[in-house]
Amino acid sequence: MRLTYQYRLRPTSEQIATFETWGELLRRHYNYALGQRLDWLRRTRSQIDRCSLVCEPIGEIPSKADYYTQASDLKQTKDIFPDYKNIYTDCQQQNLMRLDKAWKRWLMPDKNGKRGGRPRFKKRGDILSFTFPRVNNAKAGAHLIGNVLKLSKIGEIEVILHRPIPDGFEIKQATILRKADGWYCSLSIEDKTVPTLLPVDEIKTATGIDVGLEKFLTTGDGQSIAVPQYYRKAQAILARQQRKLAHKSKGSKNYQKQANKVARTHLHVARQRKEFHYHVSHWLINCYDLIIFENLNIRGLAKTRLAKSILDVAWGAFLEIMQAVAVKRGKLTLGVDPRGTSINCSSCGERVEKALSVRVHSCSCGLVIDRDWNASLNILKRGSVGLPIPVCGGLDSSQPMKQKVSFVNLRCSRYIACN
Repeated sequence: MRLTYQYRLRPTSEQIATFETWGELLRRHYNYALGQRLDWLRRTRSQIDRCSLVCEPIGEIPSKADYYTQASDLKQTKDIFPDYKNIYTDCQQQNLMRLDKAWKRWLMPDKNGKRGGRPRFKKRGDILSFTFPRVNNAKAGAHLIGNVLKLSKIGEIEVILHRPIPDGFEIKQATILRKADGWYCSLSIEDKTVPTLLPVDEIKTATGIDVGLEKFLTTGDGQSIAVPQYYRKAQAILARQQRKLAHKSKGSKNYQKQANKVARTHLHVARQRKEFHYHVSHWLINCYDLIIFENLNIRGLAKTRLAKSILDVAWGAFLEIMQAVAVKRGKLTLGVDPRGTSINCSSCGERVEKALSVRVHSCSCGLVIDRDWNASLNILKRGSVGLPIPVCGGLDSSQPMKQKVSFVNLRCSRYIACN
């Protein structure tokens, strides 16, 4: 299992200048290597027995450019441009690997037949990170000893180790990156032991979760979590800061300072949202052995008129975090088809058509329940088919009922309201 721990650095002003110089040189090298690949593609995309009606390049056709040919040219690059001798070689190779990955993602479809966008030339300041692929070994360019990170050709940097590296994990690589509030180091750590997942016959509690915009999620036993709306609460501050930015001369020192304030606000909102996702994920994993969720087309939903609210709650990021936490804790997760979960009755299975504004599910069988609770019960039943597990949150449809959704009180109580 591989994890990534991110720690804050305290570099000196000279080291910060070195970081920025490396980033600019790597950006130029990235753009040159991308230009080589695009030039080869432009000269070889026409068939040999026909020409373009508009224009056709002339001259000698260059050889195909790939990672291996461009990596072998690094020695020549250092001879022509001596500044590249000051950059650790592995960092330059990792820069070319990043380009090669983006290039292949553009030309070669994945298993679903989808491809990435065409790689673009990087503007000044776009490359804010570089990677040391080896750490704490004889040929490594990075060594972490205590709370000091020693980087080749840069020196020793103090690291704020706010949490220790778990026992048994080996540090595989270190990435130095810049954010709006300073420089950080992302350590990729690996433990080769495979996490033991809970066997299906030992599952004691299971639930389905229905995510939404009125309530962040609703579980199969009727517990709901309110939507924190971090971005919407920060909109007034962002609007004020962006108005100030619009009045600055573009490219000036004051413009850069104000742009950094805007970036810090966005970074704060992102961190609030991520912390909330982790709190909710750990609460779910503590309460249930199996969590069943919907495989939503979030990218398609984000193109509707509810795009801002959908992107603010970030369902996709939450589901990724929840599944990662479940793997680390040995619990199980399962995605199911979302079609009909909000329409079908969880008691009798009859279709009850209702608009999105109708928040109560009322069926002819006598079941009157919150529509999100009804959807979570359908998700639970759909995911538990064929599994010998107990179904939590079941309803007795023999009597009419109208139950109110209760709100849970977690450790992150400032996010959760108790009803």
